Amino acid sequence: MQFKKARRVDPRMDITPLIDVVLLLVIFFMLTTTFIGAPAIKVKLPTSSAKEISKERKEVNVTITKDGKLYIDQSVSGTRDPISLKELEKLLNKVARENRETMVIIRADEDTTHGNVVAVMDVAKKSGLNKLAIATKAAKRGEKP
Repeated sequence: MQFKKARRVDPRMDITPLIDVVLLLVIFFMLTTTFIGAPAIKVKLPTSSAKEISKERKEVNVTITKDGKLYIDQSVSGTRDPISLKELEKLLNKVARENRETMVIIRADEDTTHGNVVAVMDVAKKSGLNKLAIATKAAKRGEKP
């Protein structure tokens, strides 16, 4: 009687599930890191056809909402709550003592009053911060600012 010889199966590990998991982790980290810098305060920025300004080494964002509420970077104020003009002046004085070359970027809603923007600019100038910028969103092709 002749028996067939049993072939020895080479034990191999299937790494397809491992590759799937690694790919999902890469996608997860790519998505979460892009959302970290997004501001939590929603403002509708005016459009502009001007080119983007270069990033400064040190900058402070001051946000003015439609109803005139003021917010400043959480790293400066330690809170996400609205602040008053007096509090803004104290915080900007502190920033100016650390670095007079700090740029103040004003993120004002396009429907806020001009007086609110001017008041923030005035507070920044009094604090000794002379570099000011107003944040806008880029105009789409064919759209008038």
